[in-house]
Amino acid sequence: MTQPDNVLPLKIANAGRAIRHVFIRDLALDAHIGAYRHEVGRAQPIRVNVDLTVAEAAHGDSLENVVCYATVVDKIKSIVSEGHLNLVETLAERIASACLEDERVEVALIRVEKLAVIPEASSVGVEIERIRHHS
Repeated sequence: MTQPDNVLPLKIANAGRAIRHVFIRDLALDAHIGAYRHEVGRAQPIRVNVDLTVAEAAHGDSLENVVCYATVVDKIKSIVSEGHLNLVETLAERIASACLEDERVEVALIRVEKLAVIPEASSVGVEIERIRHHS
């Protein structure tokens, strides 16, 4: 699949700042989501994309020393399975919060798209960026 012309490529990984880019592309799920009456009580297809800015650390080829994309996917699936949400914005916020629970994640960029809402559009949705605030 080629990248659409209207989507700019991200440059997150940065050797000088010791930043790693962990990402999930085009996670396809069925979700109970939507504020309109015809959306309540039925699942509809969504697509989720995640880009995480992660502070690098020595990993020693050990899974527990990295932000694991499989763990992030499991968290997203768990959030989606919790029940009906009215807004894709709410889902995006919950995913971002779950990603930021890992102290190595500095920034979470989350895109949630509904794929079957507007016949003339391939998708509609929201993209948010949330930043860890150090105290």
